Amino acid sequence: MASIHSSADFRAKHRSSGLFTESVNQYLGSFLAVAASRLGLPPTALTLMNLVLGVATSVAVGALADDLHRGRVPAVAIGLAALVVWQLAYSLDCADGQLARVTGQSSPAGARVDVLCDVALQISLVAAVASVAHAYRPSTPVWWYGVFAGTWMVNLVTSVLQQGSSAQSLVSSSSPLIRVVKLIRDYGAVITVIALVLAFAPQWTVWVMVAFGLVNGLFLAASIASAARASVQPKRPATITAPVVTVPHGMPGRTGQGA
Repeated sequence: MASIHSSADFRAKHRSSGLFTESVNQYLGSFLAVAASRLGLPPTALTLMNLVLGVATSVAVGALADDLHRGRVPAVAIGLAALVVWQLAYSLDCADGQLARVTGQSSPAGARVDVLCDVALQISLVAAVASVAHAYRPSTPVWWYGVFAGTWMVNLVTSVLQQGSSAQSLVSSSSPLIRVVKLIRDYGAVITVIALVLAFAPQWTVWVMVAFGLVNGLFLAASIASAARASVQPKRPATITAPVVTVPHGMPGRTGQGA
């Protein structure tokens, strides 16, 4: 059966995200969701497509790291190809949620698959960046690769923690300036920066590691401080409102004592 939903219907159901993600990946994802809906594909099919494309691209970049350094393969071709496929994979990641919400196919099992695939994707991307950085600058301290990998997962962890009824952003302002500042943690913008560095200045990859390690580390520290402050603030006692009982005219009311 052909889909009766338009791309606008899917975009209306996207989860709040960063400026780049909303403008590019959620937009592209809405058209992918339309196509999937018309083909009768479940949201998990899009999740797995995202996994295969994203991991395969990261593995290819990591495997070609030494060839990039030695000039055996053109960095521009590798970086731009990675940019296109990573963006497509991330747009599929945005599309699966839109499809699930619009078609009523959301489920705890689907959410678990989505998170687990995200973990695998992040591991592969971190490994790819670290491989290129090491190829160009093998003198980089080993401990920094650990810092980079560990702090990189902060984005994923905080994203999971911010889901649900208790979701709260560390910086909740939606002003244009704040949204621009938040681009440094917008995944769509992040993979764009990484791919462009690979294409035009792969020797700077180690500094990309340093930059994101510092940013994510600072965000982790700020998140811990914010959560700790919220946890020790005294909670306001819940206000209990007595139910209003309407007594029909002429019928004696109950005063609350047992009959």
